[in-house]
Amino acid sequence: QVQLVESGGGLVQPGGSLRLSCAASGNIFSIYAMGWYRQAPGKQRELVAVITSGGSTNYADSVKGRFTISRDNAKNTVYLQMNSLKPEDTAVYYCNADILGVRVGIGPIKDNYWGQGTQVTVSS
Repeated sequence: QVQLVESGGGLVQPGGSLRLSCAASGNIFSIYAMGWYRQAPGKQRELVAVITSGGSTNYADSVKGRFTISRDNAKNTVYLQMNSLKPEDTAVYYCNADILGVRVGIGPIKDNYWGQGTQVTVSS
């Protein structure tokens, strides 16, 4: 199995910056894509940013120009650099990944995983 561990959340002032990290570990043969989602109280979980194995990125319109997603393949880690933070960015941020693993007697298996979430609060 695979575990995703997020870190870097916290309290920041409007206009400030924060960097989130998500490290994947376990039965990993390759990672197809990793991304960040967020969910505010009373709202649906939404995609923030995603990066594919080929390095392609996609962002929600609300964060374009402010957030940057990147990866370190050697560490199986994805990052989310958040700049010019706004109060509306306040949410629990979740790491998500599509990962190919290998199971004995079966072969390669693709699965999707979620991290436990990290709180980001933007307030003065």
